[in-house]
Amino acid sequence: MMHGVLNIYKEKGFTSHDVVAKLRRITGQKKIGHTGTLDPEAEGVLPVCLGKATRLCDMLTDKDKTYETVLLLGQATDTQDCTGKILTQKDTSFLTEDQVKAEVLSFQGEYEQIPPMYSALKINGKKLYELARDGKEVERKPRKVRIHQIRILDVSLPRVRMEVTCSKGTYIRTLCQDIGEKLGCGGCMESLVRTRVERFTREEGLTLARAGEEMEAGTLAARLVPVDRMLDGRTRVYLKPAAAKAVRNGNPFWPGDILWQGENHFQDWQDKEEARVYDENRNFIAVYAWQEAEQYFKIVKMFFDRPESDN
Repeated sequence: MMHGVLNIYKEKGFTSHDVVAKLRRITGQKKIGHTGTLDPEAEGVLPVCLGKATRLCDMLTDKDKTYETVLLLGQATDTQDCTGKILTQKDTSFLTEDQVKAEVLSFQGEYEQIPPMYSALKINGKKLYELARDGKEVERKPRKVRIHQIRILDVSLPRVRMEVTCSKGTYIRTLCQDIGEKLGCGGCMESLVRTRVERFTREEGLTLARAGEEMEAGTLAARLVPVDRMLDGRTRVYLKPAAAKAVRNGNPFWPGDILWQGENHFQDWQDKEEARVYDENRNFIAVYAWQEAEQYFKIVKMFFDRPESDN
């Protein structure tokens, strides 16, 4: 079984679930999961977790992402992109390039965004897009999102091509609609490419066809980012044999159980600060967090399996 995170470049026409299903056939293993959906008509970076790395899926969805998108002004749709039913069409001849640029850039920072009806977000256990397909619309509460940066790449009115770096939970379709509403003409998303998720970029992404070729050639495993490397930024802690055995069962450990940590033998830990925990032979076991009140380390997530599964 392979363990790690693979940078897949999702092409148009595939759902995120399609990617997982096809990779299961390519690799011959069942334990695979994706780290966040991309619409079928969108393309770009989709990190996929294999084996033990599936336990990272919820941790990776929190990462900032970068998109390249085209905003079409003067048209609003029920899906907030060009695949939906046109609700309104308005003249955009009154817009100036400077006016459009100023309004687009005004969305940088934190703002409240109402999730679209055509989304996988669940309300009362039901996905919004399922309700929307049944002709139903429900109230959605605004959520705070953060637009870290917008780079305007080209303005050819009524279109604006831009690069957006944003926090988790941001809908680029909704951003496009909100910009159009603020400009008084409406707007929708014409195209979307996700160019980066954390360390993964589109330049290094593998299409499904390429992943299949590399699997046949025996080189796909080398493309995986190891599980513990996805947790860079957390100090490495190496334990004495007895403590490592206890940790494999999820038990806490104390500073005195540490052989060494990172480059230092000692460190002042902050409350809830997380560490990557290894045994004396450098085998990765789990993520633990320092508990200031108890003065010990408590388990956050286990990555050690016993026995190892074959699929």
